[in-house]
Amino acid sequence: MSFSVELTRHAEKQLASLGKKDLLLVSKAIDELEKCENPCALPNAKKLQGIDNGWRWRVGIYRLLGTADGNRLIIELFRIGQRRDVYRGL
Repeated sequence: MSFSVELTRHAEKQLASLGKKDLLLVSKAIDELEKCENPCALPNAKKLQGIDNGWRWRVGIYRLLGTADGNRLIIELFRIGQRRDVYRGL
């Protein structure tokens, strides 16, 4: 069983603002999350502090922040951005 990835409206806007090369890199990472049986066990995954079921996935200089619901097999990405900006205001 694989997870499905959903993006919030904010994450969709952030994804759309990426350049072509970066968009391909991040899209490939999102596809990898969908195919994976346990995306929280990936080597680029790390638990977020202060957010219930919050995880981050590292993709080069970009970070994908989201919540993983193992019961429904859904990952909801709420932020996509560069490392220097993505954690502000959590």
